[in-house]
Amino acid sequence: MSAQTLKPEEYRIVEEPYYEPVGNEIEIFESAYQNQLALALRGPTGCGKTRFMEYMAWRLKLPLITVSCHDDLTASDLIGRYLITDNQTVWIDGPLTAAVRAGAICYLDEIVEARADTTVVIHPLADDRRVLPIEKLGALLVAHESFCMTISYNPGYQSVLKDIKQSTRQRFVALDFDYPKAELEQKIVQNEAGLDATNARQLVRFAQLTRNLKGAGLDEGASTRLLVHAGKLMISGIDPVDACASAVSQALSDDREMIAAINELCASVF
Repeated sequence: MSAQTLKPEEYRIVEEPYYEPVGNEIEIFESAYQNQLALALRGPTGCGKTRFMEYMAWRLKLPLITVSCHDDLTASDLIGRYLITDNQTVWIDGPLTAAVRAGAICYLDEIVEARADTTVVIHPLADDRRVLPIEKLGALLVAHESFCMTISYNPGYQSVLKDIKQSTRQRFVALDFDYPKAELEQKIVQNEAGLDATNARQLVRFAQLTRNLKGAGLDEGASTRLLVHAGKLMISGIDPVDACASAVSQALSDDREMIAAINELCASVF
């Protein structure tokens, strides 16, 4: 029997990602990491959680292994499994095990989408034990000293069926994220989309109008990510109203009346 594992060096971020701090999140993350504490990033879709993780991985010079959680994610998907290859039984490390061995950041994105019986496997890694039991190998893997356990989720989408248990929640230091203030968000859109100041300002104004509709027909307003998408279309020569209709309105809702209302908001700005 042989074993195969991921190569963490392939997950290193070489170039500095663009990131604008909105508070003291960098200092808190670094302090938690130095104290070997697990972290939870909470905030709406497209507000910069993943970009923040990329930036911190670059800043700390650590590989970043990201797992997008979903309903079908199993514990074996995270930890690993035996496979038969060339008439040999081979153990394949999952992303979580690979991160634990190599001292990487393991980032479980949208953790509430994973099954509850799957998230339980991170408990011994997220407290002071910092160990990963691998039942199929009969082993207890002690985390590398530089290993960092991080999760993210959107509290706005939580429900009784998709909620983080207190037994999981209380193992993490929480960092709250939200959309940046108008001036900072404009700066981000300008930088990411290559847009001029006037159009970036109008996009941010449009986004703020859509965010006022949260709970009144929309689950979420326009995210910073969607504004960047619209900005890139505009840079390519697409009319601002058409760009926002395709990149923002259609992404926020499938309801025709709501889409029409969002498009009217856009037309009032541009």
